[in-house]
Amino acid sequence: MTTEQTLLARCDSKCELCASTDPLAIYEVPPVSDASAEQCVMLCTTCKDQIEGKTPLEANHWRCLNDSVWTPEPAVQVMAWRTLKQLSAEGWASDLLDMLYLEDDVQQWAESGADADSESDVSCVDSNGAQLQKGDTVTLIKDLVVKGANFTAKRGTTVKNISLTDNPEHIEGRVNSTRIVLLTCFLKKAN
Repeated sequence: MTTEQTLLARCDSKCELCASTDPLAIYEVPPVSDASAEQCVMLCTTCKDQIEGKTPLEANHWRCLNDSVWTPEPAVQVMAWRTLKQLSAEGWASDLLDMLYLEDDVQQWAESGADADSESDVSCVDSNGAQLQKGDTVTLIKDLVVKGANFTAKRGTTVKNISLTDNPEHIEGRVNSTRIVLLTCFLKKAN
């Protein structure tokens, strides 16, 4: 049996992430060593284009991950984890990511590909031009009204353990126990 035939049998001719029956294609989950069925997933055009960055991520499309994260297939789990990680600014995605449990080897696989993706991204810099990286600590240089959370993040507030997003002008962090997206032009890297 070919890889394609194995995958089509495994997924019942449906996208393994969103269950769409649109035209399907094989997607090799990086890093790939042998392109076997265990290292590939069958995706519809919509999912594949968004994962490959040909079209922007549409958060509502990915609500389908609520079902696919519970699959026993490690390659599908890895793709669901990586996609949820990219959408972690969305409350539902962050909650689903918190509930998701992966075996240690699957978690390492998911993180290794996510690190490779983030290294290829455009660099993220603060208001002074200092390079920002995941896990850094930053300080607000201006009072910022946080819409929807009914508070103002005051100038001088420290935000620890930041996360980078797919937009180099945004970072994510916790302020007043609320996870928010912050513009890098209002931040400076803490020493």
